[in-house]
Amino acid sequence: MGFIDKLKGAKDTVTEKVGDAVDKHGDKIESGLEKAADFVDDKTKGKYHDKIESATDKAKDALGKRGDGEGDGGTTGTGDDTSV
Repeated sequence: MGFIDKLKGAKDTVTEKVGDAVDKHGDKIESGLEKAADFVDDKTKGKYHDKIESATDKAKDALGKRGDGEGDGGTTGTGDDTSV
C-alpha cells in the first residue's frame, strides 16, 4: 500500500466520522450557526447582514445535502435523544 493509498483511506475515515457527527448533531450545528451569525451581525451592527444571512443559509444547505445522502436528513435531530 503506497502513501497515496494511505492518504485516501484516511480521507475516507475522516469523511465518514464527520458525516456521522452531522447525522447525530445536525440540529445542534444548525443552532450554533444561527447563534454565530447573530453574534457577528450584532458586532458589525448589521452592516454585513445580507452576506451573513447568505453564508448561514449556504452552510445549512450543505448540512442538509450531507444528510440527504445518508439516513434521515442529518438536521432533524434523530439520534440526539439517545445520547445523554
